[in-house]
Amino acid sequence: MSKYEGPKINVNMGAAKGVAMGIIVLIIIGVLAASAVQIVDAGHRGVLLHWNAVDVTAPPLDEGLHFVVPFQDQVVNMEVRTLLFVKGTSSASKDLQTVSTEVTVNYHPDPESINTLYKEVGLDYQNRIIAPAVEEVVKQVTANYNAEELITKRPQVKSDIEAEITKRLNIYNLNTEVISITDFQFSALFSSAIESKVEAEQKALKAENDLKRIEVEARQRAAQAEGLAAANIAEAQGEAEAIRIINQALSQNLAYLEWLKTQAWDGKLPLVVGEGGTPFIQIPTKP
Repeated sequence: MSKYEGPKINVNMGAAKGVAMGIIVLIIIGVLAASAVQIVDAGHRGVLLHWNAVDVTAPPLDEGLHFVVPFQDQVVNMEVRTLLFVKGTSSASKDLQTVSTEVTVNYHPDPESINTLYKEVGLDYQNRIIAPAVEEVVKQVTANYNAEELITKRPQVKSDIEAEITKRLNIYNLNTEVISITDFQFSALFSSAIESKVEAEQKALKAENDLKRIEVEARQRAAQAEGLAAANIAEAQGEAEAIRIINQALSQNLAYLEWLKTQAWDGKLPLVVGEGGTPFIQIPTKP
């Protein structure tokens, strides 16, 4: 004879439904808790969205943990640290030379205006704002200079590009830090012409320097010759004056001549004697 087990089955089904409902409630609570907690990463600011619309009245959220209304509010992270953008552009100079320019821009979004940037542009502001601005500015500035000036006036070219890019990006609350021209490339034909011109200028400068050196050396030799001539003249004048003084002394004092004879005698007795065997001294005089 079989037993009746109907109520027992109903009890087990009720318990299973209770467990399932409990699990569902826990899941719902977990989802609500997760939706209510938003984290803004380091180096970022949070843009608060209210039903996917930017709440421009609310200031950007700082780094850290924030509580929001589940399902209604959402937080978008936007980086405000220094960012890098590199753009290569081909343009034409004032004399219609093709110039390839590479510009590097270091920038950061304004942390206090990140809501406006997200509302007006979105997250892809590099491709929408920065890239077109850099390309247009480079072409505009390059067209104001000929190819040679782009080399010789590079600081001025950089200053023009930097000022114009900064002005255009500031409109969208993007603050530039450093803008650099990392490369200037010209056609092979123009580069060869520039090298030839520089080489010719260097040779001309060397020739000019050599000419100046030769002129200086010539002046030095002329000065030396003049000095030597003056010295010889002074020496000759001195000798002439000495002879004049001696002649004057001789004409006025005959004893001086005898003194000169004694100065010229070599101290030897004469080899020739006079008549009667009387020796005499014949003092040779200097020629």
